[in-house]
Amino acid sequence: MTMTEFIQNLPDIPRIITALAQWLACIVCIFPMRRREGFSGSVFAAVSCAALAVQCVFMIVTDGFEGVMWNLCMAASSLLMFCYIRICVDLPLNNTVCAACTAFIVSEFAASVEWQIWCYIHDFIGARHEVWGILILVLVYGVVFFIIWQLGRGISSAEDEFSVARGEMATTIVVTVVIFGASNLGFLPVSVPFAGRDSVEIFNMRTLVDLGGLAVLYAYQSQWKSSHIQHELDTIHTILDSQYEQYKQAQRTVDLINFRYHDLKNHIIALRAEEDAPQRHEYLDKLEHEIHDYEAMNKTGNQVLDTLLTSKNLRCMQHKIDMTCVIDGKLFDSMDVMDICSIFGNALDNAIECELKIKDYGKRMIHVDAFSEKSFLIIRFENYYEGDIRFERGLPVTSKKETSLHGYGLKSLRYTVHKYKGEVQIEARDNWFSLRILIPMNE
Repeated sequence: MTMTEFIQNLPDIPRIITALAQWLACIVCIFPMRRREGFSGSVFAAVSCAALAVQCVFMIVTDGFEGVMWNLCMAASSLLMFCYIRICVDLPLNNTVCAACTAFIVSEFAASVEWQIWCYIHDFIGARHEVWGILILVLVYGVVFFIIWQLGRGISSAEDEFSVARGEMATTIVVTVVIFGASNLGFLPVSVPFAGRDSVEIFNMRTLVDLGGLAVLYAYQSQWKSSHIQHELDTIHTILDSQYEQYKQAQRTVDLINFRYHDLKNHIIALRAEEDAPQRHEYLDKLEHEIHDYEAMNKTGNQVLDTLLTSKNLRCMQHKIDMTCVIDGKLFDSMDVMDICSIFGNALDNAIECELKIKDYGKRMIHVDAFSEKSFLIIRFENYYEGDIRFERGLPVTSKKETSLHGYGLKSLRYTVHKYKGEVQIEARDNWFSLRILIPMNE
């Protein structure tokens, strides 16, 4: 075959190269995402090897299919990619479908561009040894999938994932089908409009359309991400404002209670000046003791914390919840008022909501402590719980029917803690729910 004949009649992409591209596309798609429990290390490696073997066998067995059968074959291979991703990652169905669609177009582009480069080097440079083919394969796939991996990290991660709506999933499927169809128009019979006249033209169109399609898909997914982040930030700021408003309302309530208790204390002093029966003295002693208990309650040394904790404690008393606090309020002097409200307001609201589900009043318990240790501020919220708590993305899953605002209270708390370069750890064990916050303190 002459050089001109080779250029005009590029051989089809070997199916094994396509299978490898599909498998690698799934790998780079899976890595940034949250995997299923137990799917790490040797288990993930074994499943991945099995997926590669299945993909290779299927593509080799179906080699030679043309027309409708070829299209069905590619649809089946994309289904295998979906199954592999679905098995490995712990994501909603819509997210998995979109990930598989993106991985499929990535594999199409990678296989096409690698084969074009190899054919060019094979013909013009004369590097026809198999070793050159392997080197080109490793180099091109390495560059392409490294770039795809970096792009994927910016769009989705295990810590910050978002749910894809049905409409977004449907749009992704349609865009993927259109990209695949447009990139392969050149393979239509010559008598059909838009068909290619030679192999170079066909492969150029395929590679460029796949590249453009990838840009469209990633731009669309980035738009999802931006919309999701904006919605989440708006919700978090709404919750922050709500907690701050609760604090101001609580401050007014506590001030009013303080005035009433001060007046009552003066009444007790006046009553003690009169000669009364021993029973009245006993009653007054008990009443004065309760006043002293109130005065000593939630005196942390930080006015914001005192007001907030007193408000939450009054709610706990109303619902027969035993709440204890051991807090050094001086540690929070440099923290913004709204941030204090976010951390303690959201954490205590979550704990109180959990305690209200417990029928036995004797088991309704909440404990809060805050202290410094080794240049770190440590805040710990603990409460008793019954039943099972399921976690998703590091946060407990709500049992309410309305889940549109699920987890945003704790997300707001985590967002506030991250402002101070801190971390949040949540765990549930032996009927005790624990929320632990670690914030580095300024020297």
